[in-house]
Amino acid sequence: MATTPTIDLRRYIDKRHFGERPHIRGRRLPVAVIVSAARDNEGYGVPELMYAYDLSETEVLAALLYYSQHQADIDAQEAALREAYADYLRSDAP
Repeated sequence: MATTPTIDLRRYIDKRHFGERPHIRGRRLPVAVIVSAARDNEGYGVPELMYAYDLSETEVLAALLYYSQHQADIDAQEAALREAYADYLRSDAP
């Protein structure tokens, strides 16, 4: 019986910065930014994402796969960040 190879996404995705916000290892580019670009820009496939963010094909695919495996957590983090930013804008902060 053949086994399906597994991919260790920790080689490409890190969570040690940005308050546990997952990002491309060594780049600090959040996975959510890549996914947002893929979702919001019609026609942005892997080649366009590679070019736009100066990433390798493997890094783009790792980000997309990581998101597909952790979508609920990442979406919740991004919603919390948007809300915190909105609160900041509504405050009397300089």
